[in-house]
Amino acid sequence: MAISKTLEQTINDQIRKEMYSAYLYLAMSSYVEEQNFFGMARWLKKQAMEEMEHAMKFYHYIHERGGHILLQAIDQPPAEFGTPLQLFERVLEHELSVSASIRALYELAQAEKDYAAEIFLQWFIKEQVEEESNATQIVEMLKRAGDSLPMLMMLDSQLGSRGE
Repeated sequence: MAISKTLEQTINDQIRKEMYSAYLYLAMSSYVEEQNFFGMARWLKKQAMEEMEHAMKFYHYIHERGGHILLQAIDQPPAEFGTPLQLFERVLEHELSVSASIRALYELAQAEKDYAAEIFLQWFIKEQVEEESNATQIVEMLKRAGDSLPMLMMLDSQLGSRGE
C-alpha cells in the first residue's frame, strides 16, 4: 500500500523539522564553543548529527512507501542562547515540541489506519522519551550547578564524554 498524500506531506514537514533541529543544535554548539564549553559543544554537535539521522529515516521511509520527497526551506536558528542553563532549557522545550509533532504524526497514521506508518513511528516515540529524559537531566544538573564555575566545568567535561 502506498503512503497517502496527507501522510506523505506531514512526513515531509517532519523532515524539515528534524533538519531544523540539527541546524538549531549546531548553532547552539557554536555558541557554547565560543564560550569555551567544549564538552557541551561536543554534546550538541552529536545531537545535531542524530537529528540529521532522524531526518534521513523519514526520507528513506517516504521512498520505501512509494512517496515523493519535497524538501522545504529551513529557518535560520537564533545566534544567542544565554547561559548554559537557558540554552538547555531551550533544548528541552524544543524536544517537547518535536515529541508533540511525532505524536501528531502517529495519530494521523492511526486515523488513516496506516499500520506500517504506526510501526515505523513507534521508534520515534521511544526515541523522544530518551531525548526528553536526557535534556531534563542536563537541565536539572545545570540548576544544581548554579553559578559555580567548578561545577559547570565538571558538567561540561561529563557532557563532552557523550558516546565514548
